Amino acid sequence: MKLPYLAAFLFCLATAIAAQTPPEAARKYTAAHRAELVQQFSELLSIPNVAADPGNLKRNADLLAAELRKRGVDSRLLSLPGAPSVVFGQIDVPGAQHTIVFYAHYDGQPVTPSEWDGGSPFTPIVREVNGEQRIYARSAGDDKAAIFAQLTALDALNAAGIALLANLRFVWEGEEEAGSPHLEQIFNANRDLVHGDVLLVCDGPIDQSGQQTLVFGARGDAHLEITVYGPHHGLHSGHYGNWAPNPAMMLAQLLAGMKDEDGHILVPHFYEGIEPLSAAEKEALTHAPVNDHMLMNAFWLGHVDGAGAHLLDLINQPSLNINGFSSGQTGASAVNVIPPAATADLDLRLVVGIDWQEQQQRVIDYIRSRGYFIVDREPTQQILLEHSRVALVVRDEAGYNAVRTPMDLHISREVIEAVKSARKDVVLLPTMGGSVPLGAMERAAQTRTITVPIANYDDNQHAANENLRLQNLWEGVETMAALLDMK
Repeated sequence: MKLPYLAAFLFCLATAIAAQTPPEAARKYTAAHRAELVQQFSELLSIPNVAADPGNLKRNADLLAAELRKRGVDSRLLSLPGAPSVVFGQIDVPGAQHTIVFYAHYDGQPVTPSEWDGGSPFTPIVREVNGEQRIYARSAGDDKAAIFAQLTALDALNAAGIALLANLRFVWEGEEEAGSPHLEQIFNANRDLVHGDVLLVCDGPIDQSGQQTLVFGARGDAHLEITVYGPHHGLHSGHYGNWAPNPAMMLAQLLAGMKDEDGHILVPHFYEGIEPLSAAEKEALTHAPVNDHMLMNAFWLGHVDGAGAHLLDLINQPSLNINGFSSGQTGASAVNVIPPAATADLDLRLVVGIDWQEQQQRVIDYIRSRGYFIVDREPTQQILLEHSRVALVVRDEAGYNAVRTPMDLHISREVIEAVKSARKDVVLLPTMGGSVPLGAMERAAQTRTITVPIANYDDNQHAANENLRLQNLWEGVETMAALLDMK
């Protein structure tokens, strides 16, 4: 007599489990396995992953390929001679209408152990900060968190018996922090594998407000190194000051002329060609949080550039930044000399409509307009004697253009709805301030890109004591589960 009741109970239980949404399944799974998941994440973070250590990069790639296979994912390493492998995973679903590609990277920035609390960037430590737990280790936020969230989301969906609806591809790179010099080549050699309806770039931090973010583009990037010259060797500043030109002062004056006091760039034509934001993109910005005041407090800034424009408006414009300036000595090493040369590295961030090589040329043309004779190699004595001002300008040849995916595409709307099912309040941004070679990905994979970050904005990305707020990890698993189960 009890068997019918037991059967009915089991049927109801199975129905209830199947009725879970992917984010709900992920939430329950992480809540039940947190200690175990932190341990597994720590094991992944404990493998060094800097470019100068190819042996450990291979360890990372081999482990991640094995983790995919453990979950029944067809996995392999996509390789080129001299380049870290791209870890590739493939799930095909019979009758699927779409293929979703998930991108992340397993390499990390270089480390200086002495700058880290505890001195060990690859010994993960969980600490409580302002009542919340964070895990500290290189790549905790950038970018092993996204990879681990995807693996965990697969486990959660499987445990809940939720069937996948789309074909899935996992593409995890090993040299993003080196500028992805081989990614397009690897993609081109495996175009049939990496092509999909959309490529989700799971990298970067969410909005500073703490709300989940979707970003539909990234600024391009280009660099220039400028060196100007004074005397052939250092000269006594008392004997020759006010007579021998000081290259540090010359370069400072040259750079100062490139911007006004509000940060507006004065290089002619620098803003020319910008593709305007669409109505949908402008509308999204009106709903995005304005975090400027909070960030000024956090960064101890008494003023900001932009003549009153908000940060989100300014990252949709091209920028010119001095990454570094070098000349002479300071502090205990300072000497009373006029230095022989001064060098600066310029970082040019680009928006859609501006070509990276053309932007470099605009800056070079400006330098020439200030009376400098431009050379592309170390000047000879004759050149220095024949010209009153000489500038060696070296173009970085690894630049790339900005990319932006329209928010109103059908696939864009599907991604937005999937993420909203997990996070409800989602910040939609036309572009991010940072640069990612999205153009190379789009050309090779023949698709569009959308960025889905999960890390906290204050994760010390690229710096000492990099960290991930663990709540961001748990919420990231929910977001990835929703995207993994897209139709």
